[in-house]
Amino acid sequence: MTNVDRWLLPDGVDEVLPEQAQVVEYLRRQLLDLYHNWGYDLVIPPMVEFTESLLSGSGSDLDLMTFRVTDQLSGRMMGIRADITPQTARMDAHSLRRAGPNRLCYAGTVLHTRPRGPLESRTPISVGVELFGEATLAADIEVIELFLQTLKTSGVSGVHLDLGHVDIYRGLLAEANLASDLEAELFELLQRKVIGELERWVASNIDDQRLAGWLTILPTLAGSVEVLGAAKTALAGAPASVLEAIEQLEQIVAALSEADISIYLDLGEMPGYHYHTGVVFAAYVQGYGKALGNGGRYDHVGEAFGRARPATGFAFDLKSLVTQGQRHRDSVGGIFVAASSDPQCHKQIAILRSQGNRVVQGFAGQTIDFNELNCDRELLEQDGEYQIKKLS
Repeated sequence: MTNVDRWLLPDGVDEVLPEQAQVVEYLRRQLLDLYHNWGYDLVIPPMVEFTESLLSGSGSDLDLMTFRVTDQLSGRMMGIRADITPQTARMDAHSLRRAGPNRLCYAGTVLHTRPRGPLESRTPISVGVELFGEATLAADIEVIELFLQTLKTSGVSGVHLDLGHVDIYRGLLAEANLASDLEAELFELLQRKVIGELERWVASNIDDQRLAGWLTILPTLAGSVEVLGAAKTALAGAPASVLEAIEQLEQIVAALSEADISIYLDLGEMPGYHYHTGVVFAAYVQGYGKALGNGGRYDHVGEAFGRARPATGFAFDLKSLVTQGQRHRDSVGGIFVAASSDPQCHKQIAILRSQGNRVVQGFAGQTIDFNELNCDRELLEQDGEYQIKKLS
């Protein structure tokens, strides 16, 4: 690598420079304060863990996204975290072991082996919450409400909330009693929503006509909240878990009736199907080509740590929240002070800083650029007293 190339960063690895960093950090503090006010305790998991712990119960997708390194002390394989949720599950199951509901929040950089999509960062700052130990729908509603409050606090408007429930498909699949390879084929057809191919596949592989009809109609059950009524009619007689899932979605929609959002339901879409166990949700905004944040219920993630507990949560990329919402932070410029050996000057500087002011002291012979220093005022001595003057 030539000297000219030494400034280059790896593809997908980005840096955050002062102006944006100030906004990112300000929002991080706002969100962690928000979560604290809702009863969520901050945790700071390590950047690396042994892969046996880091990847437990997380599925193959996270496995492929995780960088691996060899621990020089133990010789064991470690992973650089690509997701913080498994780490919080380990904390809940082993480090904390609280008896009741356990609310945790976090904000930290994760590292991906490859970007999740075109032009995406491989080093997002993941911010989110996890709620362990509560299986009722009230927990899902609380987490979704906090999910929406996160977007509001971030200044994101025009939110479209996607809601789904993996138990609808899972309940129908249980009735089909298919081999694993056929399950994979059916799942792929449902995700692509290719109705013609799906109908032909179902006709060849599903003997139960009622079940065949339910599976065929599932991709069409998408739209506004009215689709839930259509689903109850179309899936009448389906397994109890399917009807219960629809009822849960109805209750969630009712709980969010006052929220200033549009709600879209897709009963045939199953993001993270092999990981999630109930309600799933995501937020979209116009002009942003992927989910701004997502979450859902994942009740089995703690099994690998010997303590399976109900769990639900969500995560955002903090940098994406900044770009789609709060782009600016109104801030007062700093106060510049020229180089001085006067003890009284140093006393004034200490007082100003203790009051929360940004004070930048110059050096002897320094060429001053107030824009680079982000200063709009200056501390000047006049008639033996120091006064703050606005820069013209």
